[in-house]
Amino acid sequence: MTPSARRPRRQSHRAGRARQPSLSQLRAFAAVAEHLHFREAAAEIGMSQPALSGAVAALEDSLGIQLLERTTRRVLLSPAGERLAVRARTVLDAVGELMEEAEAVRAPFTGVLRLGVIPTCAPYLLPTVLRLVHDRYPELDLQVHEEQTASLLDGLLDGRLDLLMLAVPPGAPERADADGVVTVPLFDEDFVLVTPRHHELAGRDGVPREALRELDLLLLDEGHCLRQQALDVCREVGRSEGVSATTSAAGLSTLVQLVAGGLGVTLLPRTSLHVETERNELLATARFADPAPSRRIGLAMRAGAARRHEFETLAKDLREAMRPLPVRIVA
Repeated sequence: MTPSARRPRRQSHRAGRARQPSLSQLRAFAAVAEHLHFREAAAEIGMSQPALSGAVAALEDSLGIQLLERTTRRVLLSPAGERLAVRARTVLDAVGELMEEAEAVRAPFTGVLRLGVIPTCAPYLLPTVLRLVHDRYPELDLQVHEEQTASLLDGLLDGRLDLLMLAVPPGAPERADADGVVTVPLFDEDFVLVTPRHHELAGRDGVPREALRELDLLLLDEGHCLRQQALDVCREVGRSEGVSATTSAAGLSTLVQLVAGGLGVTLLPRTSLHVETERNELLATARFADPAPSRRIGLAMRAGAARRHEFETLAKDLREAMRPLPVRIVA
């Protein structure tokens, strides 16, 4: 192919881009297509009749198609106009939805918030979270996902989740890890030793951590952060072997049933005690001496989250809402 043969194709490509219709042209044509009357269409969209006529003519010119048949008595859609009127309305509706969504995003605590929660928090903290959202943020569409920590963090980083409630590292009030995840603390809570009713430590206060060296300690399955936290406590007191070697549980409810059946003892966070132990006469609890082993619960978000300020406000409100719980609020 010669250069002269190729030149018209390039020119046609540039021209095609230049002929792209504007939203005002589409809006004018859609109004005329609906009313089949220039004066009524102009009044609907707040445009002068000459400007409306000019916009429709410009659209016809840019598309190279006659959209309307004009007579002295009425306006009719051409066959092409009938087909393209549907497309024009679809485009305008989509733009309207985009603008509504942008408006919702600009307004705080509106739209969808996908919150991930670890299983050892969800049953005990969600009533407080949901009550706060219902009362203070009625326009927020909260969607809750209960998953283990690794899955939650993957979901946060790949954009499937927006915010997490999970166990966070103690220390700095706010910190970002190497993956760009920012954690904002909410509260600290102590672990409580749960035993069978007739266990020698049942009902005792001031139990030293070192007692964990000799106890048959039952743990959650692999993947639960509470399991790792319990193992960390055991290592701190010099115990590194023999923990939950043959028996474990997928959730706290099963774990306490194993304790009630006499298979051993376990550690529970204080926020779970009311739900998991108070109605079971076969169980008892024991409190550790200060400082008791504990965990920190907080929110996690992407460092570059567009809603970071909103999430930090939510964290502040959650701290206040959680003050009645058996926890120590982190300022």
